[in-house]
Amino acid sequence: MASQTQPNGLSRAERKALEKAKLVQKETQRNNFKLVGRILKKAECERTEEEHALLKGHEDTVQELSKRQARRNILKRKQEELFDDEEDLRTKVKQLAEAMRQARHVVIYTGAGISTAASIPDYRGPNGVWTQLQKGRAIRYTDLSEAEPTLTHMCIQMLHKVKMVQHVVSQNCDGLHLRSGLPRHALSELHGNMFIEVCVSCSPVREVIRLFDVTERTALHRHATGRRCAHCRGELRDTIVHFGERGTLEQPLNWKGAAKAAEQADLILCLGSSLKVLKKYACLWCMNKTAAKRANLYIVNLQWTPKDDLATLKIHGKCDDVMRLLMKELGVEIPTYNRFEDPIFSSATSLRPDEEDSHSRKTLVPPAAMEVSNSDSTVQADEAGVQGGWFGRGYSKARKKRKTT
Repeated sequence: MASQTQPNGLSRAERKALEKAKLVQKETQRNNFKLVGRILKKAECERTEEEHALLKGHEDTVQELSKRQARRNILKRKQEELFDDEEDLRTKVKQLAEAMRQARHVVIYTGAGISTAASIPDYRGPNGVWTQLQKGRAIRYTDLSEAEPTLTHMCIQMLHKVKMVQHVVSQNCDGLHLRSGLPRHALSELHGNMFIEVCVSCSPVREVIRLFDVTERTALHRHATGRRCAHCRGELRDTIVHFGERGTLEQPLNWKGAAKAAEQADLILCLGSSLKVLKKYACLWCMNKTAAKRANLYIVNLQWTPKDDLATLKIHGKCDDVMRLLMKELGVEIPTYNRFEDPIFSSATSLRPDEEDSHSRKTLVPPAAMEVSNSDSTVQADEAGVQGGWFGRGYSKARKKRKTT
């Protein structure tokens, strides 16, 4: 039977031969990359004449491997944590304090780095969730219910109270800014709050605050918490904005407040954020303004950020250390977190009897009941801490990775 001619003018046999030739070419290229890569790892004085000749005959491959190595080195440097020495740190903090005294409208952008002191891992640091996952390592157990506002959270709350900070824009979902006593109107939680679930069937949207992580059953494009609104029986959903999603809730995201604050700001202080996500939110940087009219940018982070070149000052230090020095320079007292004054306990809604089994997360214990031990809930939390939810998804990924290796 004569071979059939395809629309592109090639017969089936010719197409197969072409595809086979491409596969052979790819395999040859892979082998060349491996061979050249092994030679490049050797010191130049250790290479044989044959190896020198081979490198000369594969100059394109050598250049490509050199470019890849350069990119890896740059990435490695960006992931390194740098620390300013004590004298430099104090000098830089004095500059920041002076700038804050002169500023009229200060906005603070916060990331996961301000919560590491509360034993909540960050994402891109050396021991961060994503860094460990990329290396195929297990993530250490974290009980989010035991986290409390850190020194940095309390400093921010006090700076707002004394009117030195006008607004806080947070990427964190841990709810610690609100628990520190920072007012709702002064906060934008761009990625949601793990303690808040909402009913979008009610008008206006009804908000319900819980004493546990409501995101146990939720994930990307799946936000139902499994409970229902006590008023309209509508489905309750979490407020978390996952990667690939666009947050539409007015609260607790408060995008209007964030955009207005950024527009008015003459000083932006970034604390503990890699800024790799925040840089994508154009309204937070007012890049439509001329450089002279934009807010002065101050960054506190141990690693490189994509905004470093635009910063007036970059401070390499831990957030708590920097904020402790800053408060001393400003002459502002650092308040201590008081569980009795934590607003979450007065604003939370208790579960109905039929909802008692709707979650397995450990519940925050009100201060009056702190002396009551509950060993059963601790065991329950150990199991629940590695399953589902806005933070627990990383744990399940790590477990799957270990099973397949």
